Amino acid sequence: MGWCLLCSTSRTMTARGTPERFYTDKYRGTVWNLIVLAEMRADPNDERVKKACEFILSHSQDVEQRGFSYTRSAKTKAGLPSGVIPCPTGNMVYSLIRLGYLEDERVQKAIGWIYAFQRADDAVDRPPEGEVYMRYESCWGRHSCHLGVAKALKALAAIPEEKRNRKIDEKIDKLAEYFLKHRIYKKSHDPEKVAKPGWLRLGFPMMYQTDVLELLEIFAELRIRDPRLEDAIGIVSGKRSKEGLWKMQNSFNDKMLVPVEENGKPSKWLTLKALKILEFYAEL
Repeated sequence: MGWCLLCSTSRTMTARGTPERFYTDKYRGTVWNLIVLAEMRADPNDERVKKACEFILSHSQDVEQRGFSYTRSAKTKAGLPSGVIPCPTGNMVYSLIRLGYLEDERVQKAIGWIYAFQRADDAVDRPPEGEVYMRYESCWGRHSCHLGVAKALKALAAIPEEKRNRKIDEKIDKLAEYFLKHRIYKKSHDPEKVAKPGWLRLGFPMMYQTDVLELLEIFAELRIRDPRLEDAIGIVSGKRSKEGLWKMQNSFNDKMLVPVEENGKPSKWLTLKALKILEFYAEL
């Protein structure tokens, strides 16, 4: 690709930024770079990768319930419990699994947080009660956060099938059904309407956002076939150019440490993902 994300990350963090802003330094902090490294299948044995993973486990993970926080506790130096929210937890569990930490006890406990607390309800009259659900309306309000559900499902899908237990399988079923009710990108209570137009613009990496391509890739990895996916598959198929490629439509390049391809130009990453998805769903 002409550049090394690991080397660039090391140089930049030395020159600017503080370790404590591992999440709030969007999209340059350690959290965001771990997501990119995991998406690009970085070598889990690389000492720089291990160091970054250990940093996040030490500074972002809440030592009580084991979710991941966007900030650190001044008292414990670990993740601040009140800062634990769904999307960073899902993203970090996904990243750590991809980077070789599935069997680590700390990651196993974070997986436990997902099946214990991650919601998949759809505009309930009364949200669940408890300390975890009393923090942020956008994360824990009447309607489950679409992005939180996406990242939780992505994390659990990264667990090899033979490593999943009954609780994980049940949670996957619930999270998947949430998106099937929404036809991936529509309003569940008004399926003729798009929930958010941005979910139809394809990008990579998506960070805490999501789109139809990322979600369909998750469903394909889980080998879930369902007629309610047809509209989303049609959206992805329709974005194929005459040359058989998919263009980058949504990019964080001006905010990340290093760019990933060019916005508005054909994307190797999107094309690879789209082709894999369309091949899997060819018989749907």
